Formats: sequence, structure tokens, C-alpha cells
Amino acid sequence: MTARTTRRTKAAQSRIAAVGAIAVAGALVLTGCGDQTKKGSSSDTASNSAPLFSKLPKKIQDAGVIKVGTNAEYAPMESTEGGKIVGVDPDLADALAKQLGVKFEFTSGSFDGLITAVNSGRYDIGMSSITDNKQRQEGLDDKGKKLGQGVDFVDYFTAGTAIYVKKGNPEGIKGIEDLCGKTAAVQQGTTYEAALKDQSKKCTDAGKKAINIESFQNDTEAQTRVKSGGAVAGINDYPVAVDLSNKADGGKAFEVINKQYDAGPFGIILNKNNTQLRDALKDAVDAIIKDGSYQKVLEKWGAQSGAIEQSAINGGK
Repeated sequence: MTARTTRRTKAAQSRIAAVGAIAVAGALVLTGCGDQTKKGSSSDTASNSAPLFSKLPKKIQDAGVIKVGTNAEYAPMESTEGGKIVGVDPDLADALAKQLGVKFEFTSGSFDGLITAVNSGRYDIGMSSITDNKQRQEGLDDKGKKLGQGVDFVDYFTAGTAIYVKKGNPEGIKGIEDLCGKTAAVQQGTTYEAALKDQSKKCTDAGKKAINIESFQNDTEAQTRVKSGGAVAGINDYPVAVDLSNKADGGKAFEVINKQYDAGPFGIILNKNNTQLRDALKDAVDAIIKDGSYQKVLEKWGAQSGAIEQSAINGGK
């Protein structure tokens, strides 16, 4: 579900673009926020003498906590082990906590409700392998229509798209264009769902059969569908697909087709009115890149390919 690739074409974008915009409009307020039960928090909290504590909004300083919405189904970026949320994002949050002097408290829930949850104030930020692009920045649907308030991004990682198939690739899939007339599984509300719809139209425009798109509430269900042979392929963020292929059934369940493509930034999302926290987070990301703790986290989880040299605000296109 999810890490889950902004300057991408619609045929290869990362998670929650199209439905993320709908979530901005509030259509998924209840479904997106109703099941947030799994919680975790960063373990290292610096004192008020932390380097960037003074840059935080007074409200965050007083609370001592930054509330984080996530969808902990996308190892190695974020997943749940033994009731605790672990992965690249929680570990990066621990490093950020040392710079900012406050805790990062993670709550896992429905992925397609994260933007709405942040804009409603349920969370201060969202950190869940969320691709930064103009559509989400401006609150647009996939046709460019304004649906509601967008969000700001603090970019901290890059990732591309990958197609994964059952081990041995029995259908001989080489790319998304090979899915015409076949069944593909995807998580509901992701940009992959939109990408498959776009590709399906290309298939029919070329006189081929449409893709049979099966959308599931969570990515685990999509993976199960591919594993059972009910779908010939699934689409996900490259680091997530690679982790899945390496670990599922000891590496015997899936394989990734080719390398990642159309890589773009993942960002921490914030309400557009929360500019002070946004700027403090950017400074904190730059600080952990500079002190080396950022690289150590990525190496721990085998996610070095997503490293950036400097953070950006709304760097996605």
C-alpha cells in the first residue's frame, strides 16, 4: 500500500493521486478516518534545547507531539509488527524528533482518507509514502477540476513505480502495456488504479481488450489476488514491490518486472495553513541528511535508492 513518484505520467504514478483529490473534497471523511486504531510513536524525544525546537508552532511546542497519519501496510516504508508501526518513515520520524524536540505519534488508518484527515485537523501531518504532485497540491481531480483544498508537501524521498507478478511470471508480463485483456489487482484509491484505467483506455483505443481492473480496500488483498493467480499482476511503489518480492514466502511468491520507472518525490503532507510547521520540517529533513542519520535509516531498510540530497517544498510536478 504502499513506499509507494510524482513527476510521473498517469501510466506510472504513485499512490493516492486521483482519489486523494476526492478525499480533499471530503467525500471520504468517514471511511478514511474511522479505522485508525494501530498506533506508535517515535522513541527519541529531545528536550526543548533541540536544534529546531524554536521553529515549531507554539501549539506543537506546548503539546510536545506531532500527530502523524499513515497507512501501515507498505513495508519497508511503514508496516505493523507486534502492534508497533515500523519502517523507513517511523525511523526517519525518530531522527526528525531529535532535531525538533517533540514526539512523532503515528496512527494507522485508511490510506485514501489521509489528506482529508490532515486538512480536518485530525493529524498534524501525513507520512505514508505519499507522492507529491500538482494534483494533490492544488486539490484537483484527475481531469483538473478543483474539488477542494490541496495540501503542502515536504519532500524527503524518491521512488518509482514497479509491476510485480507471480514468481516465474507465468503470463510473460514485461510492462503495463502487456496487461490489455488481462486482470490486474490494485489498492483502491491509489494512482495505480487511475494508471490502470488510463492504460485500459489505451488498450481499447488500439483495438485491444480492456484491462480487467480489480480494486481492493487494502494492498494486502491485491497481493493475495496476484499470489493466487486470480490477477496476472499488481502495481506498487518500487521499494514496496521489491520488499514484497524479497520477503513473501521467503522470496518465492512474487517477482518484480524490470526496474523502477518515472521516479518522483514522496512528501510529508500538511494543511496549507500550517506553514510554520512545514518550514520546520523541511529544515529538519535537511538536518538529518547533513548529519548522516537519514542515510543510516535508508540503509537499515534497504531503501538507499530513494535517497535525496536536499528537501523541497512542493517539488512535485
